[in-house]
Amino acid sequence: MWGRITSLSFPYIPRGLNEESEMLGAIGAKSFEDLLVAVPQKYLLKERLDLPRPKSEIEIVRHFSNLANANTAGGSSRVFLGAGSYDHYVPAIVDHISFRSEFYTAYTPYQAEVGQGTLTAIFEFQTLMAELTGMDLANASMYDGASALAEAVLLALSKNKRSRVLVAGACHPNYLRVLTTYVQGLDIEVLVDPTPDGIIDRAWVESNLDDTIGAVVTQTPSFLGLVEDATWLFTEAKSLGAIPISVFQPHALALYKTPGEMGADLAVGEGQSLGTSPSFGGPSLGLFAVSQEFVRLIPGRLIGETEDKNGKRCFVMTLRTREQDIRRAKATSNICTNQSLLALRATIYASLLGPGGLTEVAESCLERAHYTQARLQEVGYDLVYEQPFFQEFVVRCPRPAREVVELAHERGLIAGLDLGQYREEWKNHLMVCCSEKHSKDDLDALVSVLGALAGEVANV
Repeated sequence: MWGRITSLSFPYIPRGLNEESEMLGAIGAKSFEDLLVAVPQKYLLKERLDLPRPKSEIEIVRHFSNLANANTAGGSSRVFLGAGSYDHYVPAIVDHISFRSEFYTAYTPYQAEVGQGTLTAIFEFQTLMAELTGMDLANASMYDGASALAEAVLLALSKNKRSRVLVAGACHPNYLRVLTTYVQGLDIEVLVDPTPDGIIDRAWVESNLDDTIGAVVTQTPSFLGLVEDATWLFTEAKSLGAIPISVFQPHALALYKTPGEMGADLAVGEGQSLGTSPSFGGPSLGLFAVSQEFVRLIPGRLIGETEDKNGKRCFVMTLRTREQDIRRAKATSNICTNQSLLALRATIYASLLGPGGLTEVAESCLERAHYTQARLQEVGYDLVYEQPFFQEFVVRCPRPAREVVELAHERGLIAGLDLGQYREEWKNHLMVCCSEKHSKDDLDALVSVLGALAGEVANV
């Protein structure tokens, strides 16, 4: 009565013991182990793996459902995390369109005659990203913001044949880790600004920026949420032959100078906030835009407009010869694909909101962040950096930020990001992010909980 339903035990394994014996016999082997005779004995496992017994599909679904139920869903908590992955509202129409089978199951549009829908969507994405960043052209997207930065650095150094990179200001630590991983073994030196005051250390830049530097990178708003005008930095970089790279946050461009306005030659960023939920930190959408001079060096895909044999407007992948899959010896990148589905979501989102809507969202984030910072100041959480900020800010906690985060979580809040995981001197620093999704009740609840935690410390 309570036996297993064997037909549902291994639905994705197409063979049984009889089929295995038949296959082994066909190649003259008595057992699977006979196929491993070329492998040195020291590399072979002598005992059976200590694994639980196989489960049926029903049991697997139940197991993973139990694991999922142990998580705290974002919708059941008030979340104040940011640092590159942002919880903005995603209009229902974004899911409605992007989940259509024509887009959701679409394959790489190598055949333009059957891929006009996908090609059109990507072309529109490129146009929107170029307009948003103030650059001449954007590609079809990258994997994420971190790899987009690393690819931009490699592009810059391949262009001017230099091997030193200067990172000014507080760039995201995860981006820097990806960059240093990319350049391992390439004889490339990465100089990182210590940012003692959280912003670009101008004296450090002036002592390190010379004609050996091939690329200058800065992020604004920075990892710490601070906004800086990098025009002076990019002007100085260009005067010495270095290529300026701007790391941007899409929503901030509605209020502040764009990379193009600051004089960047390359602009990269994370586009998850444009129509995709955070989802445990992914999936991500890398944004990559360039000035005209770098069009033929841009990594990934590029969609261009042309005419078919009937003179009608249509779209094709273009400049393919720059990629590894066509001319490997002359490749500037191994990236030969893009995040089409997420780029589509970003296109829908940006088209729906338009310039006015993006500005409204950005202003809403700005207002909420400044309201919350002022309220937290009243209950004992001082602002660490006086530089202007957009939607994120750093406060000094009366106890380690890790403890604040843990105790706030017990009270139904994800209060922010503990910066102590990045630097020991930041162990009492908490970074709080606000978005248009937060109501006044949400913001006041954060202030109430953190204020109570500060009071507990004062009473000890």
